[in-house]
Amino acid sequence: MIDTSVKKNKRQRIQRTLASLMLFNILCFSAAPAVSLAAPNMLATADTTNATEDKATTEKATTNNAKPDKVPSIDQLGLEVSSAVLIEPSTGQVLLSVNADEALPPASMTKMMTEYIVAEKVKQGELAWDDEVTVKENAAKTVGSRIFLAEGDQHTVEELYIAMAVGSANDATVALAEHVAGSEEEFVAMMNDTAKKMGLKTAFFINSTGLSRADMPEKYRPEEDKETVMSAMDTALLAKFIVEDHPDFARFTAIQSHKFRDRDTNPIINYNWMLEANKDITNFKKYAYEGLDGLKTGHTNAAKYCFAGTAERDGMRLISVVMGTKSEGARFVESKKVLDYGFDNFEVKEVQTAGATVQGFENVEVKKGKGKEAALVTDKAVTFVVPKGSTGKNITFEAKQDSSSLTAPVAKDTKVGTVTYTYKIEGMKDTQTETVNLITAEEVEKAGWFSLFLRAIGDFFADLFDSIKNLF
Repeated sequence: MIDTSVKKNKRQRIQRTLASLMLFNILCFSAAPAVSLAAPNMLATADTTNATEDKATTEKATTNNAKPDKVPSIDQLGLEVSSAVLIEPSTGQVLLSVNADEALPPASMTKMMTEYIVAEKVKQGELAWDDEVTVKENAAKTVGSRIFLAEGDQHTVEELYIAMAVGSANDATVALAEHVAGSEEEFVAMMNDTAKKMGLKTAFFINSTGLSRADMPEKYRPEEDKETVMSAMDTALLAKFIVEDHPDFARFTAIQSHKFRDRDTNPIINYNWMLEANKDITNFKKYAYEGLDGLKTGHTNAAKYCFAGTAERDGMRLISVVMGTKSEGARFVESKKVLDYGFDNFEVKEVQTAGATVQGFENVEVKKGKGKEAALVTDKAVTFVVPKGSTGKNITFEAKQDSSSLTAPVAKDTKVGTVTYTYKIEGMKDTQTETVNLITAEEVEKAGWFSLFLRAIGDFFADLFDSIKNLF
């Protein structure tokens, strides 16, 4: 009986030992795939992010050690202006600046704000081009460039807009202002409010036309003894809003001449002599400029001769402003110098595509996911203005990762961090910068409990094997 009991206990011990060995083998084989997958991901994380858990990572890098790109100095242009500026509107990059931030009288370039507000009202459905406008006393008594409107006359919004944009008609401008806001005074309040919303730092308007206070009808002059002022930079930014928010602007600004009334002997002639369409007009062809289709001239004794121009060549649009030139023709001569400088020396280039990977930030660790990491890409393209022929090799970037890991489930396009690209051109004051988001390029679903269990066992044995290996 004792012998039987001993044999039984011995057999049970052997069975338990064999079962333990079998379980150990199963676990080892189950852990092997997890170990093999974990190794490269750990290396990738260590090499690309240098991150530790619960800490955001930052890395600066340069794409090349090339010398900075360079453009010619604007001093060689010999500009004869009180101020000037040249910008590329899609990037907002300033390419040339001469005293561009000084508030100066803009004369009829003021009308660009009136044009913008009226066009906005039409765009928003609050006004229609064929609406009838009845001329009031203020408009009828307004002097300077005009189409001789009489009180009680009726014309459509579009007819008056053309007179304003083409012939710089002060009376048409006031008529539109009063129609939109009830009075020119109320319209001016809208102008100044819009300027603030646009971020114009120096712009201040006292009327809708740009006339000096003394030239306004006495009854309708503002009580405060101030004048309209606006810097060349603010004028260029206003022009940028026009060309971007109303891309059909040239439907009005590029009109060479327009007969306002059937009975008029002579048509309104566009004060913008630089229109490309003038290349075959005897008096204007020496000023005609390839690709130019706007925007607005200006002249008063205080402002002298001004011009805000815009032209497009080979898919690149530029906006130029010159203020305080000495004559009607000089404003176009100086504008040509400014625009030539832009078109001769610069081009717009996409330096980083959307969906691009960033060196050092190719992926992010994902916890509790079916996959252990998610690929990272940029959410949009990066575009800079570069010197013609340049590849922009000396562009640098700084990437910031909000967290070293994510927890599944993770949706595609989840923001994980940012990348700021920086580009400096020698000879230009401003450094170009653009920030884009780092996002996940794929969805990572949450893993099931059994997969997570096996992964945990695999991680345990991987750590155990590493510890054993380090003993030798």
